[in-house]
Amino acid sequence: MTSAPRYGEPSTPAPDFTQARTRHQRARSAGMDPDYWYPVERDAAVRRGDVIEITFWKRSIALFRGEDGALRAVSNRCAHRQLALTEGRVEGCTLTCLYHGWSHDGDGKVARIPHDRFGRAVPRTSIGSYPVQVRYGLVWIFPGDPQLAADRAIPEVPELTGADPWPCVHVDAVWQGHHSMIIDNVSDFTHAYLHRKYQPFSEAKLTYLDATDDRVRVCYRTKVGGSRMARLLIDPGVDTGSIELCYEYPYQWSDTGGKIRHWCFLLPIDERTTRAFFLFMFAPDLYRVPFLSARLPRLLVPPLLRAARRLYMVPLLDQDRVAIESEQRAYERHHDALIPELNPAVRQMQALTVQKWARYANSGTGPSANAVPRSAAHA
Repeated sequence: MTSAPRYGEPSTPAPDFTQARTRHQRARSAGMDPDYWYPVERDAAVRRGDVIEITFWKRSIALFRGEDGALRAVSNRCAHRQLALTEGRVEGCTLTCLYHGWSHDGDGKVARIPHDRFGRAVPRTSIGSYPVQVRYGLVWIFPGDPQLAADRAIPEVPELTGADPWPCVHVDAVWQGHHSMIIDNVSDFTHAYLHRKYQPFSEAKLTYLDATDDRVRVCYRTKVGGSRMARLLIDPGVDTGSIELCYEYPYQWSDTGGKIRHWCFLLPIDERTTRAFFLFMFAPDLYRVPFLSARLPRLLVPPLLRAARRLYMVPLLDQDRVAIESEQRAYERHHDALIPELNPAVRQMQALTVQKWARYANSGTGPSANAVPRSAAHA
């Protein structure tokens, strides 16, 4: 006789995408279309001779930097016995398995076998490789069809690439939550209660919502930067009474008064783990000297933002992390509960996530081609 589950425990596991019955369940089980560029690590974190494991939606990838300084990404398995290549080492511009010393080049091909080959040629085998780029201090890979990599661009961030780049704060972290929960969080301004200590926004009212095939754009009338310190430092001439946000699949961005902007780039690791990369950008003329009308000298902006990162941005985002990780645990226990989602923007963003994943999964190249019910594409 099977005992009943204890209070708080799930009666059944959360459904996968093919089993999901509601939009909420589909959003919380969807992967992300690999035919886009995804950030995987900070460029400065991978030195010459380093090899690290990165994971894109349960797929293990070995990222390494050769002696020439170039980054390469290959499947994390030796072509011989399938050992993880991240347990090996970088030799020159190849990645060598720890077991028999088989070396693999940046295209994933076996480049060298150091032991007796018993009269046989080096096998013409490949473990697969991934296009790699570095932009905005981040390493990006294209985990999908490499033939599409040239046509799918990394988002342009002119604030960082122009003649006078804006000061930028970079924050990234691994959160134990599904990627759709993070998109909900950074685009839904009804959760001001969570941030009542830091007051990044308050009294939000949705004033605009537009959903297309690839993006959901929203505007809120709100008070941005309501903390006492923000009121002292931000030029009162800057319009902080509204914010524009956009889920431009698979990326998210915001703009406040043309002076405060951010991008959120996600690396989906699995159904309950996501690495989030945030770039917060601030116009050089945003800040003033407290109690004066004079603009804050440009040289003082970087140390100000370093302090803001440590004392404000990281603790603020940590509140989001706590909420998202709690939501993930709650979903796993109560995945059958009906969710009274009030914000239409959140519903549209979840629908976009579902539609994109269903389209990929049913394309013939997805992980479960032709296994996703057609109804899932119309969540």
